[in-house]
Amino acid sequence: MADDLSLGDFTPGEKARLALLTARMAKRGLAGVDVNINDLKRKAERIEDQARRRKHGK
Repeated sequence: MADDLSLGDFTPGEKARLALLTARMAKRGLAGVDVNINDLKRKAERIEDQARRRKHGK
């Protein structure tokens, strides 16, 4: 998570989506070091950006 966000800044749905994405990243990580997880990282970053915008009122 980003430095300026806490767990309370996320909605329950966002928390669930982040947990699912984290599990998918871990599963891909078990497949090997050559497996690309950048698409899942981008999805997680979008969720964090959405929470950050809501927190700062933008």
